[in-house]
Amino acid sequence: MVTVKCWRHRHPRYDVHRMLSFRIVPLLVFIAWTSALSAANGRDQMNRFLQDLNTLQANFEQTVFNENTRELVASEGVFYVRRPDQFRWDYISPENQQIIADGRQIWVFDPELEQVSVQSQATALTGTPAMLLISGDPVEKHFSVMDLGERDGQGWVELAPKDEESQFSRILLAFYENQLISMEMVDKFGQITRFHFSAIENNPVFTSRFFEFEPPLNIDIYNQ
Repeated sequence: MVTVKCWRHRHPRYDVHRMLSFRIVPLLVFIAWTSALSAANGRDQMNRFLQDLNTLQANFEQTVFNENTRELVASEGVFYVRRPDQFRWDYISPENQQIIADGRQIWVFDPELEQVSVQSQATALTGTPAMLLISGDPVEKHFSVMDLGERDGQGWVELAPKDEESQFSRILLAFYENQLISMEMVDKFGQITRFHFSAIENNPVFTSRFFEFEPPLNIDIYNQ
């Protein structure tokens, strides 16, 4: 809020206008500058995050909604990334499940059902956020990028997969201090999957076999 004081002067109107010019104009310039900065904030933070990313570990909370935004299922666990082509998602609640990308294949292991499915990593990750995290390719190679500016102190970016075979229509990413803290994926049927990340650790050290999967004995293996 700008307070204007009118001092006694031979030409008071001139003084008021001059004071407004000195106070209001710089304020408007500052607002315009910060608005432009916020508009670029999401994309800038995404680029810095990806540029510095080698390995990553974080807890996640995942919630899935139907096209009417009714909650279907909530789960949580820990995920790990090692560039250029490996990741691992360990679901711990409500049921245990493990998803491992070893650089060639993706293994989805369900201990309760005693089964694992295997598929080509290159095919499965096309147009997905996982590819964004583990690939060293420029984001624009696989996604159209729209900077959504700043909301609630977070920089937001919207990605649209360029591959028409992608199961997602759009992906929203939220960053805070150059760190990915939220992600929302909308598939072509309108179903929404939201992730919130916490306890983020940048560039932890993993063992050489951490992203390998050794199928247990006596389980069913399905190739897709």
